[in-house]
Amino acid sequence: IKAEGMAGLATGLGPTAVGYFVQGWFKFGGVEFFKTKAAGFLGEEKAWQYRIPIYLGAAAGAEFIADIFLCPLEATRIRLVSNPSYASGLMTAFPKIIKQEGVVKGFYSGFGPILFKQVPYTMAKFAVQGWAAEQMYRAIRTSPDQASEGLKLTLALSSGVVAGVAAAIVSHPADTLLSLVNKEGAGGNGTIMQRLVVLAKESGFRKLCLTGLGPRCVMIGSLTAGQFAIFDTVMSLTGAQKFKFVDPASKIE
Repeated sequence: IKAEGMAGLATGLGPTAVGYFVQGWFKFGGVEFFKTKAAGFLGEEKAWQYRIPIYLGAAAGAEFIADIFLCPLEATRIRLVSNPSYASGLMTAFPKIIKQEGVVKGFYSGFGPILFKQVPYTMAKFAVQGWAAEQMYRAIRTSPDQASEGLKLTLALSSGVVAGVAAAIVSHPADTLLSLVNKEGAGGNGTIMQRLVVLAKESGFRKLCLTGLGPRCVMIGSLTAGQFAIFDTVMSLTGAQKFKFVDPASKIE
């Protein structure tokens, strides 16, 4: 702020906003798409039996696709934040990066590390949220079809908090490593994976898993709760139906 003023805080805001909007669109939509396709292929009974693996697989697939769209925008954001004079914004930075470095090197050099961080995070996020929501509905002896809109929103927020905390714990070691590897000279020379291995050995298991975990759980728990609440609200307002796994035993009178 002292060097650049308040405008410095907004550096890279364009690609950040666009990137995470696009990522969220493909992530939440993709999970619903893959869940529906997997359940249709397996049938209702098998889908219920294997719902956790379906959640995990759907989340991994959706995140992979979402990160294909996120990575160029994240690379642009990093370039603008590290060198504000590089370009005036997203629209001018994009063609400049392509011209200087090409699409693959310029936009996808960090694709592996992003997957390393985001895929486990998203798998935990959706699998735990689905499980937590299921347990909450069971505890109050109702179902999404019978619950009021207010109750659905409350449970979306509650299960989102649980999912966010779980996802934060699962992804924290990777997030810590990626934060360290972005520092100049960290991990020595070599490929990104070699440097990550060096940093993991230097940091130790305890530091990777616990340093900064509390604040991250609070932040990610709050954000995730909001994301699921917004998603469920938008689905309700547009009249779209969120896919639900159905226990065949519940249909037996």
